[in-house]
Amino acid sequence: MPASSVPQPDPVPHPRRRTVLAGAAVVAASASVLPAAGRAAAVRRPARTQPHRWRTAAIGGTGFVTGILFHPAVRGLAYARTDIGGAYRWDGQRSRWTPLTDHLGWDDWNLLGVEAMAVDPAHPDRLYLALGTYAQPWASPGAVLRSEDRGATWARADLTVRLGANEDGRGCGERLLVDPRDSETLWLGTRHDGLLRSTDRGATWTADASFPATPSATGQGVTVLVAAGRTVYAGWGDGPTALYRTDSSGGWEAVPGQPSGGAATRVPVRAAYDAGGRTLYVTYADGPGPNNQSDGSVHRLDTVKGTWTDVTPVAPGAGDAFGYGGVAVDAARPGTVVVSTNNRWSAVDTVFRSTDGGSTWASLKDTAVLDVSETPYLEWGGQPKFGWWIQAVAVDPYDSRHVLYGTGATVFGTRDLVHWAPEIRGLEESAVRQLIAPPSGARLLSGLGDIGVMYHDSLTASPSRGMASNPVFGTATGLALAALKPSYVVRTGWPSGSDSAGAYSRDGGASWQPFAAQPEIAPSAPGPVAVSADGSVLLWSFVHWDGTKYAAHRSTDGGATWAEVTTFPKGGTPVADPLDPGRFYVYDTDTGTVFRSTDQGATFTAGATGLPSGDVQFRIAAAPGRSGDLWLSAKDNGLLRSTDGGRTFAPVAGCQASHALGFGRAAPAKGRGGYPAVFQTGRVSATYDGVAVLRSDDAGATWVRINDDAHRWGWTGEVITGDPRVHGRVYLGTNGRGIQYADPH
Repeated sequence: MPASSVPQPDPVPHPRRRTVLAGAAVVAASASVLPAAGRAAAVRRPARTQPHRWRTAAIGGTGFVTGILFHPAVRGLAYARTDIGGAYRWDGQRSRWTPLTDHLGWDDWNLLGVEAMAVDPAHPDRLYLALGTYAQPWASPGAVLRSEDRGATWARADLTVRLGANEDGRGCGERLLVDPRDSETLWLGTRHDGLLRSTDRGATWTADASFPATPSATGQGVTVLVAAGRTVYAGWGDGPTALYRTDSSGGWEAVPGQPSGGAATRVPVRAAYDAGGRTLYVTYADGPGPNNQSDGSVHRLDTVKGTWTDVTPVAPGAGDAFGYGGVAVDAARPGTVVVSTNNRWSAVDTVFRSTDGGSTWASLKDTAVLDVSETPYLEWGGQPKFGWWIQAVAVDPYDSRHVLYGTGATVFGTRDLVHWAPEIRGLEESAVRQLIAPPSGARLLSGLGDIGVMYHDSLTASPSRGMASNPVFGTATGLALAALKPSYVVRTGWPSGSDSAGAYSRDGGASWQPFAAQPEIAPSAPGPVAVSADGSVLLWSFVHWDGTKYAAHRSTDGGATWAEVTTFPKGGTPVADPLDPGRFYVYDTDTGTVFRSTDQGATFTAGATGLPSGDVQFRIAAAPGRSGDLWLSAKDNGLLRSTDGGRTFAPVAGCQASHALGFGRAAPAKGRGGYPAVFQTGRVSATYDGVAVLRSDDAGATWVRINDDAHRWGWTGEVITGDPRVHGRVYLGTNGRGIQYADPH
């Protein structure tokens, strides 16, 4: 399928929520985006709370599912892990995934990525998760969670090493294993710190000094751990030896006769043991993936005889470069095995199946009938795709024809090896950038990482229109609605399949047309956009993925022509006044100055100065139904408010931190003229001594916490908004757990 149909890695490095952070400039930028990680405060003051019922708006996946694991001893029980969105448990009776890590809070944002997971075949209720999104020096160390009730409750062990669930190699594994000889012993493979061992079921961890491979600060380290009978095998991603196993003395040895000497066997990606055939299958690639693989192979080890056999279904070659990824065996049928290709962009990735131990293979893609009607966005504006980034496959041990595989966007499943559909209910992994709750029409409009803009006609079903098309975007960078003409909506984002980086809608976002023209810089640096209250003026700011800022442009004819606005601070986020079509505002985060326009954005002059500066995520929001009523969220510098159109700002008393802020319908008791409900993610110590989701019905005089300790979702500092039609309803954007919404009980 051509690249135009899927918002996936492009030749030009566009920003993606799963992009591995590397390089000083990117690390510095990322450090300003997310809070310093660490343990949450152990003691909290009594909180002023209002119970809410929290739910996740249905889209269906949208992110990389890096691991799928059926429990070998319990029918219908499986687990999934993701790179930035936590872990899930599959309920076979309900055909639905249940999130298991939503309790992780603001200070623990780096633990929402799941590096590895493990179950104990002898103890069906035990589950272990190795958490840590980034292994970079600026990230916090990882942690291991252990559960005795399938993830309903957890005990936690903090590590001294970092894990990398959103870095290269995140589809390898599993890197966590319960020792087949002793349920008290666990093994954890790390990227840069060797092999760790626990002898108290994950409560404490120490390095295994007998493991022979030497860790590297830049390597992959241990890529996979698997039990074959009573022997533990460990894959090593940094050479020269790729595979080790435990020996009779309690130490480790290189596996004799293992394939070596070429790119096709450089990195062991996954492994699966066929107990009936006493054979071990290993998939290899020339890199850890999910990107940048061009060679790979599949090999089978007879663990009794010690002989190796190359059982590669199709050898990568010129014009068809790829690696191999997932592998799983059928517990009920010895010799039946499935493997996946990965990074196969020309011929498109597939899942191969063999019933004779790898002697012959059938490509399941070639006979697949895909039904994505439950998640229409998977049509990608064209035709559905069998998959990409397939590094996780699983075969149900109680149903040989129930096969699952994860992709960069969903989990596909089959019950007959022919008909495939997403088995994704309950698993939501969007990184949310923008949210608008219109006064009529759609329940919600969302701008998302990787998959553009969605029109939510329902919150309980995936948007029926799929991704906004004409044009298709990857990551959305701007979404705005004309307050006095809400049928007019504009969006901007990274182009996918065309050069069009902006579009408008005259029916509230139901359908779209690209701007007739756009500034030359638009395709390579699309930034946020604003539209005047009456829809007559567009202001478009431009920021490259590396942070370089460019001059904003203005259009007075719906995008047919554009002119540079020289007095607009480069890279700023424009905000339209919701009542006065002539007014726009922008916060220059470089200088701590609010700039104002009273001539429809043609020119800007300085208003308030001396405000907090130095962070691009400081932002202003305009209160609906009022002119010149601005709120400034300045992270740990608190919350400020202006009632004179940005000329002056005053702190909102009692608010120690504000990260994202939005508005909703006023409380009924306040009458039609009441002040809109104000929602924020922030810290008000009189309410709750920590970052929380808060609401005020009295213009910030008092606040109530509306989330709870079971619903925290890591970092939630990007976007929040209320509903103009329903008082108390709130929509919250997360960085990997989709759109959360709630109503008061």
